[in-house]
Amino acid sequence: MERTAVRGRLTWQAAAVASVTRETASVVTIELDPPHWPGHRAGQHLDVRLTAEDGYTAERDYSIASAPDEPVAITVERLEDGEVSPYLTQELRAGDELELRGPVGGYFVWGPADGGPLMLLAGGSGIVPLRSILRHRQRTGSDVPTRLLYSSRGWADVIYRDELGQRHDGVQVSYTLTRRQPAGWTGHTGRIGPALLAEVAWPAAENPLAYICGPTSFVETAAAALVGLGYPAERVKTERFGGTGGP
Repeated sequence: MERTAVRGRLTWQAAAVASVTRETASVVTIELDPPHWPGHRAGQHLDVRLTAEDGYTAERDYSIASAPDEPVAITVERLEDGEVSPYLTQELRAGDELELRGPVGGYFVWGPADGGPLMLLAGGSGIVPLRSILRHRQRTGSDVPTRLLYSSRGWADVIYRDELGQRHDGVQVSYTLTRRQPAGWTGHTGRIGPALLAEVAWPAAENPLAYICGPTSFVETAAAALVGLGYPAERVKTERFGGTGGP
């Protein structure tokens, strides 16, 4: 997901693009090979900077899509009015270079020691940092019970669809499609709200740890609904991007 980058004291470095994998018609995953990467935690993000021939620069912040012990990867959705994402999703090729710095962020992170049960809520490209958490859980052998509820406009817009469709012990994946449902769809429809979460989310009595990522309105609605179901506010971690629209 694309956000305006937050500046810090991190050092920019040139990273080779190892691969570009198409996820949907408008989304790609970019694997990077930075020479001086200090390692990251599941749920962190990094900054990308592009510099035009006339010296103009544009910086954006992208969630890291890979687990901590995997090569660094970001997943980018093309925004029609974006300065950076059209280039990354349409023109970037393996062998090119990108400037990056990171990792950034220490709040929206998870490791096996943080426990659970985990309640993950994704809206659109908000699935990206949650994928990092899911892969970290799998690769560390964690048995923390996990539920993911992913809200997307349509089935063709679901990022990592094949990967999320694979069965993993202790992980339950649910979808809600808000605008377009394929013929014979038997899953959830409509936006995430109190009624759907009352059906899908862990009961508050289980003391779950929730991570919510997506557009601002999605995050605010989902977080308020979980708190309304009895989740302690301090157990609901949120990360938002973009405007007020939602999937």
